[in-house]
Amino acid sequence: MQSDQTMIIGIFVVLFVLLVWGRIRYDLVAFGALVLASILGLVPKEDVFSGFVHSAVAIIALVLIVSRALVGSGAIEKLAARLLDSERPLPLHIAVMAIVSAGLSAVINNVAALALLMPLDIDTATKAKRAVSLSLMPLSFATILGGMITLIGTPPNIVIAAYRQDALGEPFGMFDFAPVGLTVSIVGIAFVALVGWRFLPTREGAAEQETAFAEGRYIAELRVSEKSSEDTANVAGLYPLADEHDVHILGLVRGGKRLPGYAARQDIRPGDFVVVEGEPKAIETFMGKTVLEFSGSEKHSGGVTSGGLTLTEAIVPEGARIAGRTARGLKLLYLHSVTLLGVSRNGTRFTDRVRLLPIKPGDVLLLLGEADRNAAAAAFFWVLPLEGRQTPMVQRSKAGMSIAIFLGAIAAAVVGWVSLPVALSAAVIALIAVGLVSGNEVYGSVEWKVIVLLASLIPLAEAFEKSGGAELIATRILSITEGFPVWVSLLALMVVTMTLSDFLNNVATALIAAPIAIGMAAATNTDLDAWLMAVAVAASCAFLTPIGHKNNTIILGPGGYRFGDYWRMGLLLEVIVVAVGLPTILLVWPL
Repeated sequence: MQSDQTMIIGIFVVLFVLLVWGRIRYDLVAFGALVLASILGLVPKEDVFSGFVHSAVAIIALVLIVSRALVGSGAIEKLAARLLDSERPLPLHIAVMAIVSAGLSAVINNVAALALLMPLDIDTATKAKRAVSLSLMPLSFATILGGMITLIGTPPNIVIAAYRQDALGEPFGMFDFAPVGLTVSIVGIAFVALVGWRFLPTREGAAEQETAFAEGRYIAELRVSEKSSEDTANVAGLYPLADEHDVHILGLVRGGKRLPGYAARQDIRPGDFVVVEGEPKAIETFMGKTVLEFSGSEKHSGGVTSGGLTLTEAIVPEGARIAGRTARGLKLLYLHSVTLLGVSRNGTRFTDRVRLLPIKPGDVLLLLGEADRNAAAAAFFWVLPLEGRQTPMVQRSKAGMSIAIFLGAIAAAVVGWVSLPVALSAAVIALIAVGLVSGNEVYGSVEWKVIVLLASLIPLAEAFEKSGGAELIATRILSITEGFPVWVSLLALMVVTMTLSDFLNNVATALIAAPIAIGMAAATNTDLDAWLMAVAVAASCAFLTPIGHKNNTIILGPGGYRFGDYWRMGLLLEVIVVAVGLPTILLVWPL
C-alpha cells in the first residue's frame, strides 16, 4: 500500500509539472498518466476506461452541444445586442456586459458565452474609440464567475456533483450551487466594474488585433423574402440598419437586371435582390435582421440534414478551375449545395450579378453552405479557404424554439422526471431534429481534449484516493492548521485549490482536490458538502494567469494582454472570492 501511495503521488507530481509546462497537450499527458498507472497496477485493468462512461463526462459533452445550438439560434445574440451601447461610460458598460455574461454562463458553457460576447465587446470598444483591454478581461472574469451559479455552468461543478453522488448517494442539484455562486458573482462583478478595470493597462491598437481579422469587404446579393411586408417599403428603408452594421447598400436587382444608381426610392418586392457591400459577419447580421435572405436558402432548409451553415472565405489562385467561370455556369448551388454569396476584388465595386461574374485569380469568394460542403467545393474548384475565416450563420427564426427545448430539458431534470444526462440527451436530439445542430456539429461542438482529460483523470483520482494519497495530503493540511478552528482548514483547502487552478485545467484541479476534501471532511467529522462546495468555488476561480482557464487564454491576443497583466486585477478578485465565498459556504452548508 505504501509503495502504491508513493507511485500514485509521483505520477500526479509529474502530471502537474507537465501540465504547467504546457509543451505537451494536456489530454495526451493525462491519458499517458492513466496508461502508466494501469501498467503499474495502480488502476485495475477493468477500470482503465471507466471514466469514458462516467455521467460527468456525458453531461459536459451534452452541455457543449446545447450551447452551440443556443448560440447558433441567435437567441443569446439578440439579448446581448439590445443591451449594448457604445455611448455608455466604461464602468456602466462593464457592469452590463458582466451581468449579461454571468447570466449566460449560468445556463450555457462559459467558454461559449465568452465566444459569443467577445466580438460584441470588441465592436463596442471600437465604436467608443477606447482600448478593448479595459473591458475584455472583466468580461472573461465575469463569465468564469457566472459559471459557478448552476450545475451546468462550469465543468468543476459537474465533477463535484458526481463526487457527492459517489460519497453520499445523491449529487448536487441544478441550483444547489446558486447561493454561494450567485453571492460571489454579485460581489465579484461589482469589483471588476467599479474598481478592477482601473488596474488594467491601456494599450493603443489592442482592439484592432481582433477587428483586423475580418478586413475583407464583399459585394453580395441578398434576396427579398417572400415573407416581406410593407414595413420596409423601399431600399432607403434599409439604410438605418445597414449603417448600424457597417453595410453599404449599392443597388437593387429586379428581373435579372441591376437597376441604375443606388435605387434608394425603389420599392422592394419579393424576389428582388438587394446588392450590399460589407464584411462577412456584418452581412450575415444585417441579413438576419431584415426581410432579406440568401439565394438558394430553400435548398439549405429542412430538418435533420440542415443547420450548421457557414460562411467560408476562399482565395482564387492562378490556375484554379473556377477562374474565368461563373457560379451559374458551374452550377455551384445545384451540384455542390454551396451558394456564392459574395466576391471581394481588391476593393473594386462591380455592376455584374454576383452569380454571373467571371471569377478572376486573386478574387476572394464568400461561400455559404455546410462547412464540409464548402470545403469539398473549395477543393473541387482549386480555391484555397483562408484559415480561421469562417462565419457561422445564425438561424434567428428558431431562437424561441431553441430556448423552449433547453428550458424544457432543464425543467424535466429539476423536477426529477428524468436524470440530467437523459434530459440533455433528449434536448440534443430535438435540436438536431429542428435543424439547429447538424450531425457534424454534434461532434464538432464537443471539446474532445477536455473529454479525454476528464475521462483519464477520473480513474487516476480514484486510485489516488484508494491508495491513501488524498488522505495523506489532507492529514498534512490538517496538521498545519492544527489548533485552529475547522474553518481555517477549509480556508487552507480553498487557497491550495485556487492556486492549483491558476496553473492547471480547472477540471484537473477539481479531480485532484475533491478526494482531499473528502479525506479532510472524514478526518474532522464534519459535513462533506461544505468541503466539496469549497473545492467547486476555488477550482472555478482562476484569475492570476492566462493559462488557468480557457477564457483567459482566449482574450490574451485580442485584448493585447501580457502574462503579468492578469494578476493586477485577478489577485484582488481571488481574495474577494475567498473572503465572500467562505462565510457564505459556512452559512449555507454549516460544518
